[in-house]
Amino acid sequence: MFIRFVTSHIDEDSGRRLEKSGRLTEPDRTTLDTLYQWFSKRLMKPARLAVSARPNRKAQAISWYRDTAREHIAQMREMQRVLERYGIAVEMIKSDRIGYVLYEDEFQVASYPFADTNA
Repeated sequence: MFIRFVTSHIDEDSGRRLEKSGRLTEPDRTTLDTLYQWFSKRLMKPARLAVSARPNRKAQAISWYRDTAREHIAQMREMQRVLERYGIAVEMIKSDRIGYVLYEDEFQVASYPFADTNA
């Protein structure tokens, strides 16, 4: 089973944009900063997220947590709580069929979705 967290915004940086809006309380800003640092230290960034190696190709893979990455998922739930306090809905999606795997490590998998992947 694989898990991902998504928002209705097509914005990879929703939390950062929220920080710049001036709406965040200081405790929530500190929480988000701490979470970003935590993930930065504990998740590898895949070198390639596109099916094609062409340099102008858009990134097409999507990232999933392995269901065994319990600490990472708990940290995402904390981020979810902060974002939802500011009206950014976050949904947790689970799937066994995530697509063609382009990258994987102990905690995460990046895959190009099958046509019927719920992502």
